[in-house]
This record gives sequence, C-alpha cells and structure tokens, in this order.
Amino acid sequence: MKLMKKLIAALAFVPMLAIAAEATFPLDTAPRRTTDMAALQNGAKLFVNYCLNCHSASAMRYNRLRDIGLTDEQIRDNLLFTSDKVGDLMTIAMSRRDAATWFGAAPPDLSVIARAKSSHDGPGADWLYTYLRTFYKDDTRELGWNNLVFPNVGMPHAMWELQGIREAVFEEVKDPHNPNATIEKFVGFRQVRPGTMTPLDFDHATADLVAYLEWMAEPAQNKRKQLGVIVLLFLFGFCVLTWLLNKTYWKDIK
Repeated sequence: MKLMKKLIAALAFVPMLAIAAEATFPLDTAPRRTTDMAALQNGAKLFVNYCLNCHSASAMRYNRLRDIGLTDEQIRDNLLFTSDKVGDLMTIAMSRRDAATWFGAAPPDLSVIARAKSSHDGPGADWLYTYLRTFYKDDTRELGWNNLVFPNVGMPHAMWELQGIREAVFEEVKDPHNPNATIEKFVGFRQVRPGTMTPLDFDHATADLVAYLEWMAEPAQNKRKQLGVIVLLFLFGFCVLTWLLNKTYWKDIK
C-alpha cells in the first residue's frame, strides 16, 4: 500500500515536470493570413528558397499550390528546381544520415509542423512566428546561432540575410525562486549587421511564411470552415421552417 501511494504521488508530479521543462519565452501572436492568396504565394516562395534546402514537406505536392492561385507554369518557373516536376512531392536530396551528421539531428519534415507545435500556450502559428524572429548570433554554439524560443537549437538562422545579424542582450537579475542566486533575463536585441529587409518588412515576410506553413498543414481548412458556416446556416433555416410547420399544424388544435 505504501509503495502504491508513492507511485501515485510520483505520477502526479510528472505533469509539473513537463510544464517546467517547456520554454517560457512569451509567444507573439501571428497575423492570420491563411485566406490571403498573395501572402500564401509569397510564403510558398520563401519556403522553397529558405526551408526546402534542409527540410522536406513530403505530404505536399507542388501542384497543390494551385489552391493558392498559382498556375502550373508559375510553379514550374518560380518554385521548382531543375529536375523536379509539378506533380512531385516536396522532398529534398539530402539524406537523413548526412543531415544528422552535419546538424546533429535530421531536420524534421515540415508538412504539419504548424499543427504539431500547437499547445495550451497557443496555436502553432504563434510558436513558429516567434521562433523564426528570435534567432541571434551566439559564437558558443557550433553553428553560431541560438534562439530564444528554442534554446540551443541545432538549426542555423536560414533567413539571416533578410533579417541581418543580431545579438541578444541579457542582464543578471535575482532569481525569484532563490534569493541567493541570479539568472539572465533577456532585455532586447542589438543589431550588429543590417539585413536586406527592414525589421517591419521581415516581420511581414515571416508572417507570410508562417501562413503558408499553417495552410500546408491542412490545405482544405478554408473550404472546411466555409462548408461549416453553410451547414450551420442550413440547420438554422431548417429549424425555423420546422418551427413554422409545427406552429401551422397545431394552430387549430386546442
């Protein structure tokens, strides 16, 4: 009985450990642009140019980009590599073994990354939007980069030329859980080298990329939502007609 009580107490403590292990950096709210065709098209271009070199999207075919307003010719001329075809899956030539050797771990497939990152802290789009905008230069890391949302991440800043090179500024403050210790608190970024985009333009570009990742995780989501509205309107109208029919049927009966 004592052993059982100890086991129950230990299991009750596990969720607390899981919560404590999660990143505590606050997430910014990503602009919702999954119905903006221009934003999705720009996001698709950014995805192919900056993400598809290392990350695959093996559940998505190039020709599905017709759903965001692109023609086969536009896909072929702007988004395909030489040997790819419009009907091909979005895969990469790099093997998982080589990727694990170079980066320490194979880069994950991004087909449903926006859904995979959803949690009680917020939608996966918010996590991705904040993550992609909080890279900073860190010479102590093997690849030279670190991230506030994902500390000690094994991924370089793929879009550093657009955002430029930044350093994170930390200051020592008292640990609220231990008055005799101090912790480092993030206070801002220091721009070391400007990028080809202004900070505002980079935020917009990142929002477009995140919108595309969110759309790619469920390409039918916009049609599903539209169909849901139509179904609810139909049910509402059907209920009204049913009520009127019932009222007419029983009006002469007392």
